[in-house]
Amino acid sequence: MLALRALGVGDLLTAVPALRGLRRAHPRHRLVLAAPAPLAELAALTGAVDELLPTPRLAPLTAPAPEMAVNLHGQGPRSTAILRDLGPGTLLTHAHPEHPGVPGPRWRADLHEVARWCRLLASAGIPCDPADLGLARPAGPSPAPGAVVVHPGAGFPARQWPAERYATVARELARGGRPVVVSGDPGQRALARRVADGAGLPDGAVLAGRTSLGQLAALVAEAALVVCGDTGIAHLATAYGTPSVVLFGPVAPRHWGPPPDRRQHVALWAGRTGDTFADRPDPGLLQLTPDDVLAAAATAWCRPARV
Repeated sequence: MLALRALGVGDLLTAVPALRGLRRAHPRHRLVLAAPAPLAELAALTGAVDELLPTPRLAPLTAPAPEMAVNLHGQGPRSTAILRDLGPGTLLTHAHPEHPGVPGPRWRADLHEVARWCRLLASAGIPCDPADLGLARPAGPSPAPGAVVVHPGAGFPARQWPAERYATVARELARGGRPVVVSGDPGQRALARRVADGAGLPDGAVLAGRTSLGQLAALVAEAALVVCGDTGIAHLATAYGTPSVVLFGPVAPRHWGPPPDRRQHVALWAGRTGDTFADRPDPGLLQLTPDDVLAAAATAWCRPARV
């Protein structure tokens, strides 16, 4: 079986229930995930994937014809065409007018991302558990066990809360006596440095660009709290049951947020949507204040965890 999900960290983690559904339905098959190479460590932690086929976004795939190909990437048409070109025995994907000969359920924009892929598999008689979001613990240790993790970066400027506000939150959380670290990818190191400097944190508190994805997973798994925007690390917090405060805007948490019954995860949202691809922070996101985040942090810490 070959599943296509050539996107980012959060995208992979929202597809975990679907990948596990495939694994349970076809235990004797080899399940290959076509995804970006840096996700290999996380793919292994799902326990569902046998091999990662490195795929830079929606590039053509070079692989033997699979018995089954599953489009967990999007509604098509390009992702569907890439999988059709492999000549699979069975293709499971959403229906699209550019592929009139390919059956599948219609795309629904109003679904949570986890539910979307579970619904696709259900259309083929493959049951999934949308709550099956956990990951195995990484083998390596956390670089900062018990720390509060502040992650100021996001995939798009529209989802990025201002650095000075993250700095205010980090400073106040540090005053509570717990160590605070600032995470991010290598391209976010300058942003993390701004947050740490504004919060008065030591140089060693900046972990951005210094962790692999496996180390980031270990960091989140052993963290006291994660504070971040609507981005991949929020889904790691869900996967490990780590208390989190996630700032949403311009996308509503009902589409990408943590399960509402897991009360240690607090999703903050001003109640308005906007342009995901805008080049500046979403106006709704800017309605959230540091006081809102600090109050939510206190709430997340006090709620009993449900992993």
